[in-house]
Parts: sequence; structure tokens; C-alpha cells
Amino acid sequence: MSAHTNRLVHESSPYLLQHAHNPVDWYPWGEEAFSKARAENKLVLVSVGYSSCHWCHVMERECFEDEDVARVMNERFVCIKVDREERPDVDQVYMTAVQLMTNRGGWPLNCFTLPDGRPVYGGTYFPPAQWTQVLKQLADTYQQEPERVRAHAAQLHQGVSSQRLVAPATEEGGVEHRDALRAMVEKWKRQLDPVDGGPDKVPKFPMPDNYRFLLRYAWSTNDEELKKHIALTLDKMALGGIFDQVGGGFARYSTDAVWKAPHFEKMLYDNAQLVSLYSQAYQAFKKPLYKETVERTLAFITREMTSPEGAFYSALDADTEGEEGRYYVWTDDELRAALGEDLAFAMDYHGIGPKTAWEHGRHILLRQQDDEAFARQRNLSVDEVRQRVASMNARLLAVRERRERPGLDDKSLVSWNALMVTGLCDAFEVFGDGRHERAAIRAMELILSKCKRSNGGLWHLYKDGKASINGFLEDYCFTIEALLALYGITFEERWLTDARALAEHAIRHFHDEASGLFNFTSDLDPGLITRPMELHDNVIPSSNSSMANGLFVLGTLFDDERYLALSERAVRSGTTQLAVYPTGHSHWAQGLLMRAFPLHEIAITGADARTLRADFASHYLPNRLFLGCTQSSALPLLKDKILPASTIFVCVEKACQLPVHTVDAAVKLIR
Repeated sequence: MSAHTNRLVHESSPYLLQHAHNPVDWYPWGEEAFSKARAENKLVLVSVGYSSCHWCHVMERECFEDEDVARVMNERFVCIKVDREERPDVDQVYMTAVQLMTNRGGWPLNCFTLPDGRPVYGGTYFPPAQWTQVLKQLADTYQQEPERVRAHAAQLHQGVSSQRLVAPATEEGGVEHRDALRAMVEKWKRQLDPVDGGPDKVPKFPMPDNYRFLLRYAWSTNDEELKKHIALTLDKMALGGIFDQVGGGFARYSTDAVWKAPHFEKMLYDNAQLVSLYSQAYQAFKKPLYKETVERTLAFITREMTSPEGAFYSALDADTEGEEGRYYVWTDDELRAALGEDLAFAMDYHGIGPKTAWEHGRHILLRQQDDEAFARQRNLSVDEVRQRVASMNARLLAVRERRERPGLDDKSLVSWNALMVTGLCDAFEVFGDGRHERAAIRAMELILSKCKRSNGGLWHLYKDGKASINGFLEDYCFTIEALLALYGITFEERWLTDARALAEHAIRHFHDEASGLFNFTSDLDPGLITRPMELHDNVIPSSNSSMANGLFVLGTLFDDERYLALSERAVRSGTTQLAVYPTGHSHWAQGLLMRAFPLHEIAITGADARTLRADFASHYLPNRLFLGCTQSSALPLLKDKILPASTIFVCVEKACQLPVHTVDAAVKLIR
């Protein structure tokens, strides 16, 4: 039994529960903590992290589990622990403050505030001696010079609030869209690694939405140089240690330039978007490696990240047995014991030796070539290689599953589940596996049944049968995009009805008329020190770019000028820094791409509409919308298009070419 228990013991977040028995007297985010701080005139510590964060665990072990350090924290401060995935709004506000103070950010995030929540000082990871020094100096300064601290807080609060401001957009949207995209991509190309793919820096993050945009742009402009870079990057990631060669799925990022040594945490949002990326890349390049990568990633998601109800869990930890990556790496003896007669094949297939060597005499399994190249060099059939690999991986997985497992963050976030639904739709579109369609529908139906609020809005979090925390803009925009993806593969208009209802709720409660953009938090939520607004695309697209793109597609499908105008205004405001910061605007750029190049509205009608839709799977069409019906439809674009025979109409801006009856004929009209 633990000697300590604090208020976090009543929380459901796995991350908060990890701290429930610290000697620190942690409070969850809420008014109780700030009331105590006001009553006792103490500074507040807002400490933010997440369950699979390696350095969060390190600081907990070194500082928050230390009795002496905890005593200083409890005596001099009111301490709040925040799960950034539960409260991305809180994280955004205080991350902005710390970045303004230190020019860097990350987790754990530790921000000290006045009793009214305005920040005064902060940073990320602190070793114990430095942490104790910071605690004492800050508390002393506040006690001895409170007015100086308050003046600094006022200045910092102004800086945090100003981050909402965006450069004014011209009515025409500035530079013509195609020119803007060309300038953006030309600058971006100078930041790419021509040898190992990805960005020309370390660490390397997969950044799937960046590559989804570059893929669409390369095909729209027939840019062969860019196509080669995309294929190089996707090959290197799929063959590297960042991909779990035994169990499937991608780790968070690579700590080196060659995609070998990952930071071993696995996040749902990465894998969801990488399923979309590799599915579309297979459609474009026809590389079997990409299909294999999708299949094995989805097998991992099904096996380790899916709840009995069909929701998707958030993350797997990087650490086991007190070591980062211990679950995933192998000593020579462990490989020998696990593989038996498969050992020689494994040594050859993974190139076990200096290239795979890691810390403590262990190996990170990776590959130097895909199965086709490996088979050719050894005069084997590809089928024989795949059978041997499947046997080898089954043995290794069986041994690995007897090890201490990484911690599972078993909460389900609506926003990340929606990204996974979109990934499953993209996989179904390309590969036609009904399991993916069924998993997508099941997850979406759970969101719409268990995570809808009585006012028509969304909850953010689902865990243990209970939905909680009022939804953020990311929950709405990613669910809208997922519903549009579901409509695109099923032609069931119920998904569009739900998407439209969520869009209306978001417009009512999140839209900022002054900027034309959307706030991250609802007007129904208690206020933070400022109302955050996401502008830049990152590993996850910004909620504003996603909302703008969702409104554009909804406006096109419903011929709704209001949605189109809202989207256009948001895009004008959100893309003023496009060429300055290309990698931070990939989802915005996809919205521009839909405007810069002909957007083909592919309408399919008749009894065989679903079959004809499926027949497009072998064609990568970077700028298109699918819509269709078998009998009748409420969509304006489908009006008067129900003919006796199943028919395909290729339209651009509502002007349709002569109808055709085969996919090949339709593709010729598009190209």
C-alpha cells in the first residue's frame, strides 16, 4: 500500500493516475486548486504531460516521487497535474507561455502562474537540484517582490493573448493559389534529406500530413523529383526501426537521421494518419511494401489499440522495466532462443550486426530492402520470403508478448478516433478489405451514440463507458472529415447529415467573426486566461485548417454558399504565412490545392454505384470528390442523374462532361 495518496486517485486519466500516489499534493485542473492558491496567496504550478512521455516519467521519478522535493512543492505552491491529451486547451495556453519565455517547448511542461492563472515562469524537464532551486527562488521572489512578479505576468499574458492575432488577409487571398503552392514547395524542397528521406534534420518525425500534401502536389504537377523524394521517405520509414518490424505500427519519431532508433512510444494519431498516407501512396506508386505497411499497422491497431466496443485507445508507453524500448529490442541470446531454425534467415533478413546494434548489446530490428529485392538477390520467390517472414514474426511476437508490456493509455479521444476512422476509410478505398469499412463504421457509430451531448455537440473523451470533457474544435473538425470519408466509400447520406449538424454546432459555438477563424474552445466552456486558437499544422493538422477543408467539401456537396464562404475566409486568414513556414501549413495547402487545380466531382449513380466506386481503387486521383446513389439523393449534384444504367459523371464546378459507364472512361476524362 502506498504511503501517499492525492486527489488524482479519483481521476480516470492513466497519466493522472500514475501520479496519484506521489508525495506531491497534486490537484486536477479546476477551480478548487485556484481557490486554494488565492486563499493562501501562493503561486500555482501547472505541470502538463501525457502517459507515454519518456521525460515525464523521468521527472516524476527524480522529482515528484522525492519526499524532500515534494515537501517544498507542497509548502510553497499549489500543484496541478494536467493530461495534455485530456485538456489540449490548457496545454496550448501554457505551452505558448513557455515558448515565449524560453524559445522552446515540450513535455513535461511546467508553468508557474499567479493565483488567477496568468503565467510567470516555466520550462520543460528540470533535474532535481535545478528544480528545487527554481522552486525556492520563485516562491521567495513572489513573497518579497509580488508587484514585480505581477507586472511580469501582465506582460506575459499580453504576449500569450497576442498569439491569437493573424496577419490580415486580402479579399483576393493574396498570391494566386497555384503560385502560392509553387513558392511553398520550392522552399520546402531545400529542407529535405536527399539521402535518407524526410526532413534534413534530427530528430525525424514522420509528419504524415506533410507527405499527404506533397503526394497530392507531386501528382497534380507531375513533379518527378518530388515523387522520388516521397517514395524514398516512405521506403526508409517502412524499412527502418521506427516501424515495428515484428508487430507492426510506427513509433513516435526517429532519434537519428536514418529512421533506425525510434523514441519507442506508439501514438494512435500517428498510426491513423500513416495508414491514410501509405494507402494513398500504394495507389500512386503500386509498391507492395506500402500495402504490407498498411496491413501490418492495422493488424497492430486491432490487436493492441482497439477496445471491445470498437473504440481506439490513445497510446502505448515507450518504457518497460525502467528502460526505453526494452519491449521491442533483442539480444543475440534472445533471438537465438526465440527463433531456432529461423535464426539464420532472420540474421540475413534484418542484417543483424553493426547496423542493427543499439544500447546494452541489443538490436533494433530493421530491413535494408523490401521483400521483392530480398527475394531476387537470394533467388527465392516472394511468396516463400513472405511465408518465412510470417513464421519468424509469429515466433518473435509470441516471445515478446510474454515480456512486461508497455503501459497502455486506454482512454479514447473523439478527435483521434476520428483520424483512425478516416485512415480505415482510406485503407478500404484502396484495398477493398471489408474489415476496414466495418471497423470504421463501428467506431463512428460509437462516437455518434456515446459521445454526442444533449445539445448536439460532442464530448472529447470516452473511457469505461463514460463520455466526459466538453469537445474541442479538433473533435468536431476531424469527425466531420471522417464522416465525409465514410460517405465517400459508402454513399450513405446519413453520414453527411451528421457532418452538417456538427458543422452547424461548431459555427455557432467556435467561430470567431473578427478573424474568420475558429476558436479551439467552445463559448460554453469556462474561460482560460485567453481563448486558444490553432493556426499551424503539426504532426496533427490544425483544427482550423481541418475545419476549413471540411466546410469546403460540405459546401461543394450541398452547393452551400455559406459553407464555401466561411471556408474561403478561413483559408485567406490561415495561409498568410504559407511560404514562410511550409511544413506548418500542409493541411491548409491541401485546401488551396482543391482550389488551385480542377476539383473533379465524380458522381456515380445506379444499382452498381458502389461497385463502380470500388473500381476506382487502382487509380490515384489527387483532387477529387466522390458522390453517388443507387436510387435517390438529396444532393444537388446528383439531381437528374439517375439513369436506367449505372453511370459516371465527371464534373468540375458543377459543369459535367458527357456521362460514361466505365471507370477507365471516367479516368480518361479526368486526366
